[in-house]
Amino acid sequence: MIRTKVIETLTLAIVSVAASTIAYGQTPVTLVNFDITNGDFPYFGSLVQATNGYLYGATYEGGANSYGTIFKITPSGALTTLHSFGVTEGILPAGPLVQAGNGDLYGTTWEGGANSYGTIFKITPAGVLTTLHSFDSTDGANASSGLIQATNGYLYGTTYYGGTINCGTIFRITPAGVFTSLHSFDLTDGCHTYAGLVQATNGYLYGTTYQGGSSSVCPDGCGTIFKITPAGVLTTVHSFDEKDGTYPYATLIEATDGNLYGSTTSGGAFGYGTIFQITPAGALTTLVSFKVLDGADPQASLLQATDGNLYGTTPSGGTSGNGTIFELTLAGVLTSLFSFDNTDGNAPFAGLVEDTNGTVYGTTNLGGTTNDGTLFSLSLGLGRFVETRPTSGEVGAAIKILGTELTGATSVTFNGTSAAFTVVSGAEITTTVPTGATTGKVQVITPSGTLVSNVAFRVP
Repeated sequence: MIRTKVIETLTLAIVSVAASTIAYGQTPVTLVNFDITNGDFPYFGSLVQATNGYLYGATYEGGANSYGTIFKITPSGALTTLHSFGVTEGILPAGPLVQAGNGDLYGTTWEGGANSYGTIFKITPAGVLTTLHSFDSTDGANASSGLIQATNGYLYGTTYYGGTINCGTIFRITPAGVFTSLHSFDLTDGCHTYAGLVQATNGYLYGTTYQGGSSSVCPDGCGTIFKITPAGVLTTVHSFDEKDGTYPYATLIEATDGNLYGSTTSGGAFGYGTIFQITPAGALTTLVSFKVLDGADPQASLLQATDGNLYGTTPSGGTSGNGTIFELTLAGVLTSLFSFDNTDGNAPFAGLVEDTNGTVYGTTNLGGTTNDGTLFSLSLGLGRFVETRPTSGEVGAAIKILGTELTGATSVTFNGTSAAFTVVSGAEITTTVPTGATTGKVQVITPSGTLVSNVAFRVP
């Protein structure tokens, strides 16, 4: 199913229409050319930076068994394949990994496992993999979304198929592997979701479905945006109607202005997809309707970088038709930064990630020396920062702070409240949420400068 969609999206016709602002010049540096042996087709799997300073990711195919891999890579580009998937543990990992508060990385597979419907797994940063759950179709099937860890400590995710009418499900699982099915989509409230979930500051989990909803413009609906409580009560927030976009793939993000941002793969004024803003209450504004030279068919989650702007990729369009990297202000001003030409990559389905060193990293699903995809870095002139794992916690909760050049740190504060801490390495500090801490930025003072977290740390 997923591989078919790759072929469909890459047949997009290129037509001549004017783009928005085109400012090519930011050129990615290719760090890795995938070659089947080290992985093949890094699909939706955006990279994640772990507390040891490595970036981790997955490839949909390739590796020792041709069923996909998990790898780690240094910021400078030295790649190590940690695991090659086999059928019983799950195959074809399509989504991104997430590092939970216990330090392990968690993810999903599209197929394989005990029932052939995919799995949920955890893997240590060193590469020891454990299958936690095999889907059986009644509780979901074919997950491509990856997982998130909510403020209650549970991991949440979605499946594309399975459930009561095979429209997909929402589930939660403990880090130890206790699984609970929370919701089965019924077409009226959505159907089929490639996207993962995001927890907003109001506590709700938000997501999108590829089809379903109230619009009759598209067969089986044009897709929806929904919110669900951590306990599983779902509300449809918006149904797409083609004018504001159709068939959303991407996981939403919550930006610093408190609004949610996402994209649709098609629809909008020109038919090539949109970027939208939606308030937590459900008021949607279309910010961008893509024209082909801007990029087309956006499917990746957006990144809000430390400069406050949004950055993303499209798998099609641009000057060569092989996809683009773009920048978007929160006010909706789009700038195309780079067009791939296949030699440097093709079809970037995955989103971008900003390393704490200030460099942006991403992957392309195709292209490169053997057409098996690439992994690249992109310098946008952004500064260093820190992030916390997890991004929320009560007073006394154990927290890891991830960064670069942390050795010799002299101070850690949570929104101005000092915390005791231990420097584990140049990439990691351990601490606990101090008494009196309130929601706000975490600050670390190091010999080379003061580093501030990219997002506010939430104290419930």
